[in-house]
Amino acid sequence: MKTIYIPADSAAIACGADEVERAVKVEALARKIEVRIIRNGSRGLLWLEPMVEVVTEAGRIAYGPVAAEDVGKLFDAGFLDGGKDHPLHLGKPEEIAYLKNQERVTFARCGIIDPTDIEDYIAHEGYRGLKNAVRMSGDAIVAAVTESGLRGRGGAGFPTGIKWKTVLGCAADQKYIVCNADEGDSGTFADRMIMEGDPFLLIEGMTIAGLAVGASKGFVYIRSEYPLAYQQMEKAIVSANRKGYLGPDVMGSGKAFQLELRLGAGAYICGEETSLLESLEGKRGMVRAKPPLPAIKGLFGKPTVINNVLSFVAVPTVLDKGAAFYKDFGMGRSRGTKPFQLAGNVRQGGLIEKAFGITIRQLIEDFGGGTASGRPVRAVQVGGPLGAYFPQSLLDTPMDYEAMAAAKGMLGHGGIVVFDDSVDLSRQARFAMEFCAVESCGKCTPCRIGSTRGVEVIDRIRNGENRQKNMELLSDLCDTMIDGSLCALGGLTPFPVQSAIRHFPEDFNRAPQGSSARAAAE
Repeated sequence: MKTIYIPADSAAIACGADEVERAVKVEALARKIEVRIIRNGSRGLLWLEPMVEVVTEAGRIAYGPVAAEDVGKLFDAGFLDGGKDHPLHLGKPEEIAYLKNQERVTFARCGIIDPTDIEDYIAHEGYRGLKNAVRMSGDAIVAAVTESGLRGRGGAGFPTGIKWKTVLGCAADQKYIVCNADEGDSGTFADRMIMEGDPFLLIEGMTIAGLAVGASKGFVYIRSEYPLAYQQMEKAIVSANRKGYLGPDVMGSGKAFQLELRLGAGAYICGEETSLLESLEGKRGMVRAKPPLPAIKGLFGKPTVINNVLSFVAVPTVLDKGAAFYKDFGMGRSRGTKPFQLAGNVRQGGLIEKAFGITIRQLIEDFGGGTASGRPVRAVQVGGPLGAYFPQSLLDTPMDYEAMAAAKGMLGHGGIVVFDDSVDLSRQARFAMEFCAVESCGKCTPCRIGSTRGVEVIDRIRNGENRQKNMELLSDLCDTMIDGSLCALGGLTPFPVQSAIRHFPEDFNRAPQGSSARAAAE
């Protein structure tokens, strides 16, 4: 019997993976060939999805991007035996340059295993970190995470070990572990890929966190737009409970850890940790004032570790291979690897896991292959909709927390959105303010009112109305939002606006582009 891997990742399904699976079944039945189909996750080469892999004597051989209408000719070309006589033949996946030149640490299993088969996970070095953790004290686990240099992968870059140590030191009858899987930034999909392609890794990381700080309960808050991730996580949690990796006696340690899923309702603000906690408690997602910090008074008023998916999934490697192994990757104070997500106007979009220090240009040119349009790159937004726009002159900036901050940008969740020379940065600046106005929770005035006024001021600038005065007003407004907003939504919205003005001032001095100009032209 031949084994065929067809991704069940959302991106692959959107590109027709389900139709490919049906076509393979029909073709195999017609040819009286027995096949076993495994729906794996994606390896992250999204421009090649659906990327179908066949197990042969020489190893797994990939073909892509495969459409349902390609299946018959693939059978004719002997793809079940790794036949090369087909234009979609890619060879061994690990030899494809896009993958070969990565440092796959966190995403080592994604696209390789059957996502919800716990035995497959264990066979590929899964649960080795937890096996070590159950023999360690909470202090020792926290010390290992601290020594690794792991920092929050959700955007803030706060040292994970310090956060855990704070919760460990709190005396409480109940503590919680909360995973922020509300991945809402534009151009980001790493959290989704892990939950759909390697869900046990997240479960293992959160379980280790529970053992480390003395928490017996965890929640994964998943955005509503990720139904498949929710389903995969749900299946994995059931399996982990059955096998004793979750429950009242984790791996015979005598320590309990239970995990539950919660589905968000589409609010971007719930990616902010305190708004997320409010939502988990059944309230409207609104920002809480700090202090107290969630580590001291978090979910239901109890000490809470709240980290991003990518923070938790880095932990099993630290506990398995040691802090020194993980710390050996990276540069400066940015240690380990980072899953960068390449999107926008780019030929080869996908996930690239590299050690901190690779430049923006290397990611776009060496991995992305330049723009999809073939036109020159003009601007790159790094860090989501609140990230700064980088011009060509800054594309050699290393991707690490301090270097990005020095360039007046932020690394964020690692999303990179590419724009060619047709982009209008004044329009993008307006979008940043409009996005904030739509997504603001409304609690603080600088964010709620400032973003609305920001849209109005940029519209006047684009319409050619008293530009100098309105540019000064926009600068003052940005300063007010940065200094006065309660959370990062209002505080970071000026980043894309200010960077657009700083690096692309000519876009704010074009001929009037608003409704009044159009009316005059008519």
